[in-house]
Amino acid sequence: MTMTTQNNKKPDPHLLKNVITILKSYAVPALVITMLFGTTAMAQDRTITLKEAVTLGIQNSKTLKLSKSKIDEAISQYEQAKDKSLPSASASFGYDRAEIPANTIKFGTASIGLPKNDNAWLGTVSASETILGAHKLKYARESTELLSQVSRLDADNDKDQITYDVISSYYNLYKVLQSKKVVQQNLNSIDQQIKQSQRFFDQGLVTKNDVLRFQLQRANIELNGIDLETNRKIINYNLDIMLGLPENTNLAIDTITEADRQLAPLTNYIDTAMLNRIELKQYDLRTQVAETSIKDVKANAMPTLAASAQAYYVGIAADPLPKTGTYITPIVFGLNLSWNFSTLWNNKNKVTQAKIQREEVIETKNIAIDNVKKEVNQDYQNYTMALDKIKLLQTSIDQAGENNKILESKYKSNIASATDRVDAETLLYQAEINLELAKADAGLAYYTLLKSTGKLNK
Repeated sequence: MTMTTQNNKKPDPHLLKNVITILKSYAVPALVITMLFGTTAMAQDRTITLKEAVTLGIQNSKTLKLSKSKIDEAISQYEQAKDKSLPSASASFGYDRAEIPANTIKFGTASIGLPKNDNAWLGTVSASETILGAHKLKYARESTELLSQVSRLDADNDKDQITYDVISSYYNLYKVLQSKKVVQQNLNSIDQQIKQSQRFFDQGLVTKNDVLRFQLQRANIELNGIDLETNRKIINYNLDIMLGLPENTNLAIDTITEADRQLAPLTNYIDTAMLNRIELKQYDLRTQVAETSIKDVKANAMPTLAASAQAYYVGIAADPLPKTGTYITPIVFGLNLSWNFSTLWNNKNKVTQAKIQREEVIETKNIAIDNVKKEVNQDYQNYTMALDKIKLLQTSIDQAGENNKILESKYKSNIASATDRVDAETLLYQAEINLELAKADAGLAYYTLLKSTGKLNK
């Protein structure tokens, strides 16, 4: 039987040096050398502030770029509506040649003879302008202008959402990183406890079961750390995509120092939302569009007066620019008044429909106002609760820390059991995690409240 063994010998350093020298002599890129020796590119590390993250998120948002295209489209439609109110004009110039084989017509004893062939040049220039009835074009222009403003507000709304998504991901990453710090601190602490309990076991002061309890606690903390690292990678990758950064960038966040914020009465935030919420502004614009639509429908029953002018060139010579006497140039001016008076009785239902649509917009806005009030109230209460949690958790940490010190002293004096010692540390560990998460939740709740009042980007 032939057995194969793996060669674990390290490569000869002199041989490696010679290979690299040869590769360099043939101008092989450094990247190729790196690939040949199996060295992978290290992930980039970057510490980023919340302000930088929001700026990058807005700059690199594909959604906002799409919104910009929609705004440009709305502006183009508005310009097209303006163009329709301009005078219309046209010009044409053509040549005809007639061959007349039978060119004689008899009327009794008299006859009329025509030439065997003839030429004709016909040129026209015309222009027209609506005088009475141009208000329909005016209403179309007003509607498209209002809709372009709605598109701009859509872009502002998208910007607010992108900003909030970045802030939310930023705080979620902060929560994970802070939790990982607490996990590492507790691992260091539990390692000291394991060493101490092992010494006590060697001295016969505690049982093997006491040592195993600390080891089990360490395993549980490590499992929590694995879950946190997985969440960190997911959030970090998503945030890299959102900010337009290389996908292998490891983002680090310094401790967020939240300034003291004075919480105003709830009514202040609701009043602010009524003034700044984008969707409420959009409903105001859509109400104006509906009112303009009513005017436009009513305008169908009005008469229309248009002015026009035409100039003709009619030539019968082969030369397109013949001598005087072979062509005529009549110029015609006119007014055309028209009125489809049947609209007086068949346009009423269209007006009624337009008014109903306006009322639907108004009622939809009222529903939106109620929803905004409920949203602001919910976010206000959540932020208040988050602040109360921080105060309560800070007290619980002080209590858990004092309890941990007491049981640590008792355990060293062999008064408390290993179970009591583990429970005390677990309580302190959980309180520390809860406090860090509560601080992050409070920060995110504050920005959520800002978003619901329409002041996130103001």
